[in-house]
Amino acid sequence: MRDMTRQTVSVEEAARILGLGRSSAYEAVRRGDIPSLRIGRRILVPRAALERLLGEVMPGPIGPACRSSENK
Repeated sequence: MRDMTRQTVSVEEAARILGLGRSSAYEAVRRGDIPSLRIGRRILVPRAALERLLGEVMPGPIGPACRSSENK
C-alpha cells in the first residue's frame, strides 16, 4: 500500500494483502465475503473492513490446548 492514510484499497490490493488471487478476491467481493463499495465503475474495499478480516484470519499463538494429541 502506497499511502497509509487512504481509507479504501482496490480489490487487487486487498487480494495481495489477504494472500488471495485476483479472481478469488473479486469472487469473495461478489459473494459479500469481502465488504466493498462501488464508486462509479470502481470497486473499493474499506481499510477498516480489511483490517477486521485480517484480524479474523491471523492465527494466534499455539498453546497447550491447541496442540494435537500426537504431541502429548
